[in-house]
Amino acid sequence: MNITVEQVRAALTHVLDPDLGRDLVSLQMIDKLEVDGNKIRFEIVLTTPACPMKERMRRDCLAAIAQHVSPDAEVEIGFSARMRAPETREHEALKDVKHIIAVGSGKGGVGKSTVSANLALALAKTGAKVALVDADIYGPSVPTMFNLTHTAPRGVEADGKTYLVPMEQYGLKIMSIGFFVDPAKAVLWRGPMASNALKQMFTETLWGEIDYMVVDLPPGTGDIQITLSQMIPVSAALLVSTPQEVAVVDVRKAADMFREVKTPVLGVVENMAYFTPAELPDNKYYIFGKGGCERLAQEFGFPLLAQIPLVASVCEQADQGMPVMQAPDSPATDPVKAVFTALGGEVARKLAVLEHAK
Repeated sequence: MNITVEQVRAALTHVLDPDLGRDLVSLQMIDKLEVDGNKIRFEIVLTTPACPMKERMRRDCLAAIAQHVSPDAEVEIGFSARMRAPETREHEALKDVKHIIAVGSGKGGVGKSTVSANLALALAKTGAKVALVDADIYGPSVPTMFNLTHTAPRGVEADGKTYLVPMEQYGLKIMSIGFFVDPAKAVLWRGPMASNALKQMFTETLWGEIDYMVVDLPPGTGDIQITLSQMIPVSAALLVSTPQEVAVVDVRKAADMFREVKTPVLGVVENMAYFTPAELPDNKYYIFGKGGCERLAQEFGFPLLAQIPLVASVCEQADQGMPVMQAPDSPATDPVKAVFTALGGEVARKLAVLEHAK
């Protein structure tokens, strides 16, 4: 039996993207389709290399070809990632950044930097190119979490201008205002000074090709958040809160802010959802209350994407320069790593849906 390209393409119209509910052919997700006798080769084009559904799509393609073309066909399926269509960007430095994810909270002390750091690492472990920007001007913690204190990025000349080269650690490209200030001193900057510093981190850094740029915002809804929304094309936001009502109240303000600036919100992450002691790994103690983030998510129509437990060893390791996603496996860290891995998959999936909806 001679297999034709047309037969294979027709068979693949029976394979649906699990999130979009449309077939891969009409979504233009089939590329480099070749047929040589009984051998079939093609690529599935993803909007994100971290797509959690790609193996399911591979299996569905194999099943469709076996059913509609030939059960004896030898099929080779690869994956590639599609860059977005070029957009008008104010700054050349961000032209090769696919997705920018703003992580906000409205309130300090809820673990927003912990979520940002481990989300970035979870995405990077899928093979994606990931950057982490610590935009918390007044309380940068990323240098400490990544063991990069007392270091600074170098500058290089390009096109007659000096650019910064981001620091690299654990497979991430990292930029933080903490690289440029004395960690022992307060940062006494008024709004315009802080906004200008933020602009420099984004627009005067040689980022290169980035699939996901995770931006750790400062608490509140002030200059930094407004500047960010006006200056760069944020793909979507992620809200972080602890369960108690005093934190949830402030996150409502952050949700309103993102809605005002027309930034899609992917969902809510509940940090410190419960405490699990190392000696009792199956026990959960809701020391900060229970249900606050679930009520917030229902109120705004956002999904509750993750509930991250409070584990003492995770906090200790972060203070020593190793986020939990980079820590060795152990009974204490494994459940937390599993939550962040699942969160990375959900974020990638939701960004892919937003991308196709454009």
